[in-house]
Amino acid sequence: MSVWRAILVWLVLALPASAQQGAAPVLIVDSERLFIETLYGQRLASELAAQAAELQAENDRIVESLTLEERSLTVRRPTMDPADFRAEAEAFDNKVQEVRRVRDAKNVELQVATAEARSRFEQQVQGIVANIMLERNASLVLEQRSVVLSVRAINITDDAIVRIDAELGTGTE
Repeated sequence: MSVWRAILVWLVLALPASAQQGAAPVLIVDSERLFIETLYGQRLASELAAQAAELQAENDRIVESLTLEERSLTVRRPTMDPADFRAEAEAFDNKVQEVRRVRDAKNVELQVATAEARSRFEQQVQGIVANIMLERNASLVLEQRSVVLSVRAINITDDAIVRIDAELGTGTE
């Protein structure tokens, strides 16, 4: 007998009598699909993608500007006094370091905003998932990624998506 078969047999035997008579004490939800496929999640993802694209465009402009500045310094080097060149090169280096620090901070801000948006989404959706759980007389909802084997009937993701769209829409109301 394989390990999985033994676990499945144990789970069936361990289920309460009500669960063996058709009630599902455990449900499964795919929270990634909830985020990707609901109107609310799609709006958040779109806004976050726009912020990321704006940050990338800003980064590209800065890189282009710094590249031009570096080329100018390189072209002028042969005609410059060595002390003047060192001073300009050091100033340029300091500028690049400061730009990197600011860029890193903005990237962290975007990551924090993404995490916060996802957390707000999950908090609002949690009540809807909990209601589905109660309506189905379940005692537990597991994340799909944590489940190795299940029957499709206990996956409530599709129902949750429909209900989230109906109750929350894009999450702006």
